[in-house]
Amino acid sequence: MRETTVEPIVRGDEGGLAEQVWRNAAEDPDAVQFIRPDPDPRSWPVRRSVGGPLPVTCRQFRDDVLAVARGFVAAGITRGDRVGLLSRTRYEWSMVDYALWAIGAVSVPIYDTSSTEQIRWMLGDSGAVGCVLETADHAAAVAGMRTELPELRQTWRIDAGDLIDLVARGRAVDATEVDARRTAVTGDDIATIVYTSGTTGPPKGCVLTHRNLSADVGNAVAVLPELLHPGASTVLFLPLAHAFARLIQIGVVRIRATMVQSADLSSVLDQLRRFRPTFILAVPRMFEKMHDHARQSAEDAHRGWLFGLAERVAVRYSRALDTPRGPGGLLRLAHLVFDLAAYRRLRAALGGRCRTAMVGGAPLAERLGHFFRGAGVTLLEGYGLTETSPALTANLPTAMRIGTVGRPLPGVAIRVADDGEVQARGEVVFGGYWNNPEATREAFTDDGWLRTGDLGRIDDDGFLRITGRTKEVMVTAAGKNVVPGPIEQCIREHPLVSQAMLVADGRPYVAALVTVDPRTWTRWREQHGRSGASVAASRDDPTLRGEIETAIERANRSVSRAEQVKAFRILPRDLTEADGELTPTLKIKREVVREHFADEIDALYQGHR
Repeated sequence: MRETTVEPIVRGDEGGLAEQVWRNAAEDPDAVQFIRPDPDPRSWPVRRSVGGPLPVTCRQFRDDVLAVARGFVAAGITRGDRVGLLSRTRYEWSMVDYALWAIGAVSVPIYDTSSTEQIRWMLGDSGAVGCVLETADHAAAVAGMRTELPELRQTWRIDAGDLIDLVARGRAVDATEVDARRTAVTGDDIATIVYTSGTTGPPKGCVLTHRNLSADVGNAVAVLPELLHPGASTVLFLPLAHAFARLIQIGVVRIRATMVQSADLSSVLDQLRRFRPTFILAVPRMFEKMHDHARQSAEDAHRGWLFGLAERVAVRYSRALDTPRGPGGLLRLAHLVFDLAAYRRLRAALGGRCRTAMVGGAPLAERLGHFFRGAGVTLLEGYGLTETSPALTANLPTAMRIGTVGRPLPGVAIRVADDGEVQARGEVVFGGYWNNPEATREAFTDDGWLRTGDLGRIDDDGFLRITGRTKEVMVTAAGKNVVPGPIEQCIREHPLVSQAMLVADGRPYVAALVTVDPRTWTRWREQHGRSGASVAASRDDPTLRGEIETAIERANRSVSRAEQVKAFRILPRDLTEADGELTPTLKIKREVVREHFADEIDALYQGHR
């Protein structure tokens, strides 16, 4: 059993998270805390006529939080009450979150893409007495389940102006009432119940305290001063219902940086160019797509060979940075040439000022990490769980090893058990699941370490490498263990591939289900004379299968013979969150996919029963 521990730099706060909002307003009232890209006066008052982005200072944010908090008090929300928050990422999300914390209430974030069944489960399991929702569709979904949610007393719809009405109601509540409630909140009070993605079984509610969250954010800020500092800015487009995005929200408020919240994922690149952030938070899939788009654009301009050369130089340059001697003279010259010819255009797509991104939620391909660092954008991969507030480890600008998820953050201890499972403890680790003592008991070892369910190893320098999930390890009919994650990731690196999922449990050999990226498919079929053809009608096309076979063969070279993919099927459509096949962070729900595509899986093993 191997263990590594880093002593904390700061401890979790004794008070509540909302204290920082009042502190910011007192110490730097005019600092811009948020920028509302396209404010809607019907959802929340716009105090001056604007034709564009509206900055929100620390003083104004405090005033908005206070106004909503008074409204919640008037509505009868008391300390410890749970309130659902069902919305895309937007300014009102943060405002409501901090308003609930200011009165000692508990926010229950819900993904705006959640199914009706998931919404019902989270509101019912948490015992939510109220819910803030964004749209008419959300309101209709919740209205249809009110008879099944006896504790849900009231809802407020953002785009119908209900928050404005709530504030009007709150004018009857003295501001000192909010002050008294805010100062009574302690670090050990529950701040939020965050439900897991639920790749297997119904989501479990992770109970996180103010101390859990402040300890994680405080230590992350302490070791990332180059990234998280006053004057820094970010465009946040990940859902705030995800613990990783929530970490950044709390961090931005803590350091008085500036956040632009963008709910429209289709316009992310436009928002990045418009607001020019100094850092961003993203899942690896975003950078996979950026890389593929850059390569495809080069090929369309008949410069694919040039992009391939630029890519090789970037990767070699990045790898050389990790050697004692560093890049040689010729490599530095080649890197300078391609920086002028290619890399700066890639950085311009991120706004031109962003040289660092925090990456999490899924594994990052090692080659992709080297490519972007060589191109001038360092991807700092980290690791954590909702149960750990969420960050446990992180690569830092001053201490990074691409291909790993970094070393433990201060205040975190990590160990790898004899069976390969990564386990953790520290102030950031939650106390348990809401209403689920059995799951809580199963989550911890006898000596108090959290079982992460991930497999990994710690190298001699304390860097953690995640190698798979304990529940995803497959056993073939011959008794061979197969960890699917690394092979699937390698297959996905091909530009035509959107998703890849291995099948092997109890089977005679390893096989794969592969989906085609819809955006890449449109260009590919035009180039190959299949104009108008669908993936469903073309999946047995020899040329298309040859492309996918290339990706499979490349992945097979990275594993032993027993782990190699022997057969594959191209699915007629991509996996989607709407069909329940992906989590909001694009993790595959394997059981759902196996159920939806059972016939496809059977076809992979015809003649081998």
